[in-house]
Amino acid sequence: MSLIATTAPATFLTTLPPLAVYVHIPWCVRKCPYCDFNSHTSDSGLPEEDYIDALIADLDQDMAGVQQREVASIFFGGGTPSLFSARSLGRLLDAMEQRLRFAADAEITLEANPGTFEQEKFAEYRRAGINRLSIGIQSFNPAHLKALGRIHGDREALGAVDMARRAGFDNLNLDLMHGLPGQTLEQALADINQGIELGPEHLSWYQLTLEPNTVFYSRPPKLPEDEILWDIQEAGQARLAEAAYVQYEVSAYARAGRQARHNLNYWQYGDFLGIGAGAHGKITHPNGQIERYWKTRLPKDYLDPAKPYCSGRKTLGAQDLPFDFLMNGLRLVDGVPTALYESRTGRSVNEIAALLQQATHRGLLESWQTQLRPTERGRLFLNDLLEIFL
Repeated sequence: MSLIATTAPATFLTTLPPLAVYVHIPWCVRKCPYCDFNSHTSDSGLPEEDYIDALIADLDQDMAGVQQREVASIFFGGGTPSLFSARSLGRLLDAMEQRLRFAADAEITLEANPGTFEQEKFAEYRRAGINRLSIGIQSFNPAHLKALGRIHGDREALGAVDMARRAGFDNLNLDLMHGLPGQTLEQALADINQGIELGPEHLSWYQLTLEPNTVFYSRPPKLPEDEILWDIQEAGQARLAEAAYVQYEVSAYARAGRQARHNLNYWQYGDFLGIGAGAHGKITHPNGQIERYWKTRLPKDYLDPAKPYCSGRKTLGAQDLPFDFLMNGLRLVDGVPTALYESRTGRSVNEIAALLQQATHRGLLESWQTQLRPTERGRLFLNDLLEIFL
C-alpha cells in the first residue's frame, strides 16, 4: 500500500548529496564457504587489462550522474581487489582523475587479503594513490581460519598489518568475525584483543551469518548457542569501548575521527557511482528523482562488448523513500538528523509522522523531531523497526 502520493513534488531537495565511487573486482583465489558476495574463482587467470578497460568504459557511461560534484571517496571492493596489480589500479585511478574531480582529502580504500603475495604489493598500492587498507583477517585463530576456508594463517594476518604500516598506511581497517564454528567467548575476546593490540584506526566486527546460496547455508556448521553469542556480543563491545573504539554503526568501531567516510556516505544516503561486475549505484538527479541501478553480475558478460554494463534501473517513488532512507540511516548508532531525511529525499518528514510515532510507541525509535535515532531495542530488532516503513 502506498504511503504517500507518488505525484507529489519533491519540495525539500535544494542541493545534490555528496558523491562517492564503488569499484567491484569480483575475483578471489577461492570462494569462502560463508560468502554471498558476487565473487568468482580466478582459476583460469585474471583478465586484468581487459577488466580495467571495461571499468573505464563503464565509468564513461555513468558520467551523467556526476553533475559536476567532486568525489569524496573511492572504494575497491570484491572479491579480492588486491589480486590486481598496483599498476592496473593506478591506471584506473589515473583515468578516474582525468574524468572526475577528487576532493583534496579523498579517502581511497582497497580491500586486501593477508596473503604474502598481496603484502608485497602494499607499498606499490600506496604510491598509486590508495590511502586506506581494509584487511580481511576474520580471525587470528588457525583452527577458525581453516573452518572459514581462509587461505591465510595467523602469521600472515599479523605480517599484513606490519607490512601495511611499513608501506606508509596510517589508516587501516581490520575485518574480524565472531560466532564462528566452535568459538568460545574466550576465543572471540582473544581475537578482539589481538586486533586491538595491532592498533588499527578502524575495526569491523560482525557475527557470522548463514546466507542463502553459500556452502555454509546448504551444509551448516555447528555455531555457538544463542546464549554464547549474546555473551560474545556484550563482552566484545565492552572491550572495544574500553580500548577507545567507538561503535558508530551496527558492526563498525573506530578511533575518534576515523570512521569510514565511504561507508558513512552510504548510511547518510549519499550518492555513489557503481562500476564493475555486479556493482550497485545510487544517483540523485537534478529534478529530485532518485535512481538505483546495478551492473551485470557475471564477469564474462561484463567483459562481453556486445552486452551492456548496466542490467537494471529503478527510479524510487515517494512510497519507496522512507524505507530506502531509513534502511541506511538507522544502521548508525546515533541515527541521522531529521533534517537530513528532507534534504536527501526531497520529502517532508511530516508525511511519515504517523509511522515514526508508531515506531516510537513500540520502543524502537527515540523521539524523532530533531534526530532519527533507534533505541537500543531498535538496534537489536532493526528489521522489525524497518518493517513499519514498508
